[in-house]
Amino acid sequence: MGKLLLEARLISEKQLEEALQTQKKAGGRLGSILVKMGAIKEDKLLQFLSQQYGVPPIDLAACQIESNLNKLIPLEVVKKYVVVPVKRIGSTLSLAMVDPSNVFAIDDIKFLTGYHVEPLVALEAAIMDSIRRLYGGGRSSEPVSEQQDTLSTAAILQAKDYTLSEEDLQADDLDIKDAGPMVAVEDFDTVVGDVLSNIDVVEEQGDEAAAAVGEVEAPIVKLVNGILVNAVKVGASDIHLEPYETLVRVRFRLDGELHTIMNLPLKVRNTTVSRIKIMAKLDIAERRLPQDGRIKLKLGKKRDIDFRVSVLPTLYGEKVVMRILDKGNIQLDMTKLGFEERALIDFQEALAKPYGMILVTGPTGSGKTTTLYSALQLLNTPDVNIMTAEDPVEFNFMGINQVQMKDEIGLNFAASLRSFLRQDPDIIMVGEVRDYETAEIAVKAALTGHLVLSTLHTNDAPSTINRLLNMGIEPFLVSSSVVLIMAQRLARRICKNCIEPDKLPVERLVGLGFSADEAKQVTPMKGKGCPACNQTGYKGRVALYEVMPVKEEIRELILQGASADEIKKCAIRSGFKTLRMSGLTKVAEGVTTVEEVAGVTFAD
Repeated sequence: MGKLLLEARLISEKQLEEALQTQKKAGGRLGSILVKMGAIKEDKLLQFLSQQYGVPPIDLAACQIESNLNKLIPLEVVKKYVVVPVKRIGSTLSLAMVDPSNVFAIDDIKFLTGYHVEPLVALEAAIMDSIRRLYGGGRSSEPVSEQQDTLSTAAILQAKDYTLSEEDLQADDLDIKDAGPMVAVEDFDTVVGDVLSNIDVVEEQGDEAAAAVGEVEAPIVKLVNGILVNAVKVGASDIHLEPYETLVRVRFRLDGELHTIMNLPLKVRNTTVSRIKIMAKLDIAERRLPQDGRIKLKLGKKRDIDFRVSVLPTLYGEKVVMRILDKGNIQLDMTKLGFEERALIDFQEALAKPYGMILVTGPTGSGKTTTLYSALQLLNTPDVNIMTAEDPVEFNFMGINQVQMKDEIGLNFAASLRSFLRQDPDIIMVGEVRDYETAEIAVKAALTGHLVLSTLHTNDAPSTINRLLNMGIEPFLVSSSVVLIMAQRLARRICKNCIEPDKLPVERLVGLGFSADEAKQVTPMKGKGCPACNQTGYKGRVALYEVMPVKEEIRELILQGASADEIKKCAIRSGFKTLRMSGLTKVAEGVTTVEEVAGVTFAD
């Protein structure tokens, strides 16, 4: 740039040298420095840049910018690329840029807004001043970042006087009527109609995020808030936003099953995802790589809810999955989790031991974390030091020292365990035993006076022994350290409002696992379907457990290298109940259905 200005005889060599020295010390763009020095006038520099880039110039000081353009491009993006939207005509967006040759900026904004971008060249100072006017509420000589401190999150995002109606969603060309069928858990108007009456986004989200979304009337803000609060209201565990060729599907996971809630038009895809990214403090300009974040909302005065956000690029755009972490809904009372009497006694006896390893197994989403948290709450007294290594930390509890894993900096389960042993712990919880190194340290900790709780991914309790041996842990270490292994699954509960007898043939019950005599006496139940359970017949879930204390006979079998089947048969002779047996008990008690038990457990 300096050489080109010299060749055009717009500045002298001395002025260029002085400007370069200033740039080296303080940073900044060369053109802006030359203007501040008085070496070149703004209009001449602007005309020169226009000729070099081959794009029209724009005098932003004399330009009237539409106030609603701040809804199209968030503040982070305009600051990152030093651009500002100027006007929108049809499908074309005019964009003032300090560097019109930045194709990455043009592509990102084109992808973000869905508009064709027409670049214009402007000076940096003029762009920054226009950003302040458009996003910061007025002219100011302060930097934009400082101007944000004067904005109130509550003032911008407060929604106490607003409801989410179809009229709101139709504003700014966001027509919800052509979004396709809505199979809502309840009627869309009644559920989402007043969802914002008691929601405030907490201050941790920051004023920058608030400014980036623009006015509170923005329909996308209401749409996203409506989806989040609707999910909490109906008791969903996850929210899925899935882009396809012609629409964006929104689904909730209710009691383990995914239900389609609505289909959104494709034109709201990018703005919806960007809004979620802003709330989760993610990079909205990055659409090529997966990202993870967290949203914190406050419902009412006392109810805090976290949403764990995962964004993944797919063929037709970014898919967003949000796991709802509602501490108010987590069940920490062991007697209400689904344990049979004998199994609960065995588990509590293992927790009362001064040292040893307790392993909870099962697939992802089977409730292992809830079981471990309930155990830790039972053990959480002022006289013990509890340390946990988790990935991620789903809920935080007073009195428990919880550490979030960060693999990118080397903070993994093994590294955390080593540090824990220097922190004078009494009880250690490891989120998952994934490899030999973690297993080895955990076993040694269990053998040196610590109670260690952890999880493994295995099909049942007896096969957990072989999993540890396959990792490379010696049989004598496994037999000496492990005191109890527990496997679990989640089955849907029958809705209490519409429960009724299920007339099933005796052969079906015998095939499930009941004896012929038991099958004649058992009265299986089912849910007829009602508004309370959205006509599914199920409401809530219950855990099925198999709890295997590692007693002397099993220790001998481990040392002898016995198979999982041999260990299982030995445990059953000692009173061990398998997952299928636990499920049969729940069927006989009328807690769940035959179909649920058959779907989540294997026949013995």
